[in-house]
Amino acid sequence: MNKPVLFTLCLCFTLLAFSQERKLPIDTTVTTQHSATINGISFTYTATTGTQPVWDEVGKPIASLHYTYYTRNNIKNRADRPLLISFNGGPGSGSVWMHLAYTGPKVLKIDDEGYPVQPYGVKSNPFSVLDVTDIVYVNPANTGYSRTIPETGKEVDRDKFFGINADIKYLAEWLNTFVTRNNRWRSPKYIVGESYGGTRVMGLSLALQNQQWMYLNGVIMVSPADYKVIRVGGPVSSALNLPYFTAAAWHHKMLPTELQNKDLLEVLPESESYTINSLIPAIAKGGFISDAERKEAAQKMAYYSGLNQEDILDHNLDVPTSFFWKNLLKNKGDFTVGRLDSRYKGIDKKSIGSRPDYNSELTSWLHSFTPAINYYLQEELNFKTDIKYNMFGPVRPWNNENDETRDNLRQAMAQNPYLNVLVQSGYYDGATTYFNAKYTMWQVDPSGRMKDRFEFKGYRSGHMMYLRREDLQKANDDIRAFIKRTTNTGKSAKY
Repeated sequence: MNKPVLFTLCLCFTLLAFSQERKLPIDTTVTTQHSATINGISFTYTATTGTQPVWDEVGKPIASLHYTYYTRNNIKNRADRPLLISFNGGPGSGSVWMHLAYTGPKVLKIDDEGYPVQPYGVKSNPFSVLDVTDIVYVNPANTGYSRTIPETGKEVDRDKFFGINADIKYLAEWLNTFVTRNNRWRSPKYIVGESYGGTRVMGLSLALQNQQWMYLNGVIMVSPADYKVIRVGGPVSSALNLPYFTAAAWHHKMLPTELQNKDLLEVLPESESYTINSLIPAIAKGGFISDAERKEAAQKMAYYSGLNQEDILDHNLDVPTSFFWKNLLKNKGDFTVGRLDSRYKGIDKKSIGSRPDYNSELTSWLHSFTPAINYYLQEELNFKTDIKYNMFGPVRPWNNENDETRDNLRQAMAQNPYLNVLVQSGYYDGATTYFNAKYTMWQVDPSGRMKDRFEFKGYRSGHMMYLRREDLQKANDDIRAFIKRTTNTGKSAKY
């Protein structure tokens, strides 16, 4: 071959390479076969990972959502087998967290307390709920590998995706397609959401029911974020933080001796009772509280929080969680404590301040999660792409207006006697605290007529309580028991 021809061919190949756009297929699947041993029982399963479109009103694709779907093999009657639909939160978070650390067949290589271990990777999860339910992990638009179409620009109608109600609406429609494609209409169905995912699944419970005619057996909220409490401020929002302060202070041995010598689960009811019966009314009095009552409240808060009484008075009894993270250990090594998991410690540039420089727990988690999900999807599940996996995607600004999700869940439960709720929280979570989660649960149904269909489970860890091996087992066992109890096989849907 002469040189001019060779040069021309090379130039053509070079231009071809540069002309390829980095895009994800709108509608595709990759299927692989695997084996697992869960609860001592060995079986094989199928992993299907791919993309499925979100369509607009005229059937044009406006987004492509990436998902991973696990089904246990050799099931005689798939209609009897539950389907668990899993979301993370953010908003803007990929499904990586619960996928590779909680309910899925593989989990991170981390130590028993949840701290990163190199080399990064995954290992088998002997506690996964895949033995009793098939599972699909969904990445909303712009999270994980999911993307709007087009990815950026004025052509993207952000109002269709990035807000509480928009998110619920298009995901409900997407799930209708997924359930239809995979022939799961007859299966008992459960949706689980972590953090902001708690808001998402409360809203989805009614949207699936009233817009898609898809009725659920269960809603599972993991460390739920309830915007009716969080970021609202006021006496209730502020006071509800105290039991979390108690838990974190107990872990770091910052409570008075008489409390520190008790087990955590003996101490927390005391703090909860004081919060509900005394602290909320005290803060509600604002500037008209008597000096004696203000001082008494500050003393009690110091007793149950490990903070300095003078600092509490300086905050007029309204102590921000950020101040707690910064100052709890100020006189004990001068460490900060983590926001999402207050067992973690951090080091700030300066001792003085009202908030930590960084989230010590999140930076630790990103060490292990990011390399693991990129390796796992591409190498073990064989999903090849040059698209970046968005641990946290560009979804802001997020429209938080007209949040009726708490009442959405109440209405869905009232309409559907099969629908039950499980709430799971870590005691050391300072972002969406366990007592906030209890309060949300109490407020969903003010009448109390459906309270026997709610269940709360707490764990001695943080926001992602499943990172701690002991709680990974307990939390999966709690979901497994919840699913088995609520499949309602053969029972009539009536009051």
